[in-house]
Amino acid sequence: MCGTLLSLMQIQNRLYSMSLLPLRKARGMGICEASLASNYTQTSEFADLDWENLGFGLVQTDYMYTAKCGPDGNFDKGGMVPFGPIEMNPASGVLNYGQGLFEGLKAYRKTDGSILLFRPMENAMRMQTGAERMCMPAPPVEQFVDAVKQTVLANKRWVPPTGKGSLYIRPLLVGSGAVLGLAPAPEYTFIIFSSPVGNYFKEGLAPINLIVEDKFHRATPGGTGGVKTIGNYASVLMAQKIAKEKGYSDVLYLDAVEKKYLEEVSSCNIFVVKGNVISTPAIKGTILPGITRKSIIDVALTKGFQVEERLVSVDELLDADEVFCTGTAVVVSPVGSITYQGKRIEYAGNQGVGAVSRQLYTSLTSLQMGQVEDPMGWTVQLN
Repeated sequence: MCGTLLSLMQIQNRLYSMSLLPLRKARGMGICEASLASNYTQTSEFADLDWENLGFGLVQTDYMYTAKCGPDGNFDKGGMVPFGPIEMNPASGVLNYGQGLFEGLKAYRKTDGSILLFRPMENAMRMQTGAERMCMPAPPVEQFVDAVKQTVLANKRWVPPTGKGSLYIRPLLVGSGAVLGLAPAPEYTFIIFSSPVGNYFKEGLAPINLIVEDKFHRATPGGTGGVKTIGNYASVLMAQKIAKEKGYSDVLYLDAVEKKYLEEVSSCNIFVVKGNVISTPAIKGTILPGITRKSIIDVALTKGFQVEERLVSVDELLDADEVFCTGTAVVVSPVGSITYQGKRIEYAGNQGVGAVSRQLYTSLTSLQMGQVEDPMGWTVQLN
């Protein structure tokens, strides 16, 4: 039996290696990586997947991008490799000291078959800001954006049909070099993988139910709450687990000092609507400067809303007309209810989606999917 299994594995590995020969030969000839990646997706227009029932979970695609950076602080050219496990030294900086960052962005398929990226340069610049805070080198903006393009084209058959979802793109920057004492890693790895996704919350564009957390805190002044470092997300898992066990969708955090000002949801920014005024917590070092947040503010302003970035008290939830969350994964997610210290506050009767939430969601997603003109110049089209 063992001999049979080994033979099957050898056959599979050999076939997999043969499938990469054209890519390796082409690299040697200096052919554009993105063009090569595009050629590899022409065997099938779409992957064999149930596009009608996509959730927000990992679906293994074909390729991922990797690049290395040594002590000189310069990243090599990098390139596409088959999606799969990576080798990591047990003494690596990311495993021992959490020296790592990630980003998230999406690609959408238009009705004509072309693909749109949404504001990839913003993600590149945010990674640079986070890298500086975490004592890490970051890939140049041009390399970051080019690597995203390569990754999407290499996995083009995994970009969902129009209206069925998006290709979620996950860039990672990690301290991969070995370091025993507390210090920056001597080597870094930049990785991008992708996965087709549907709605982040099972409710879709339907009200979610939040609980305000007043014991655990997501971030503190002077910490790393304002950058997309991996540790920020591990720290919210306990409160999120408790909330979901009680039937809530997610957790809304307060500031760690006065414990009365809204900060953000586990992985989303928060907005409060009262009349024609939309308020959101100001970026002050403990709140992630979300790219969707930034985009929604600009869209809201073009629609005639007054937008205020300031301290937003938890008490303002009591008489708000609407509350909604924003993020790359959720885009815009209306809030149906918020529970604070045992008191439940409902919005839009907890039955439907508020008018402001729906208007902003429709405006932004129409732009992201190329259904309307892009006067902001936010989208990047791939052939």
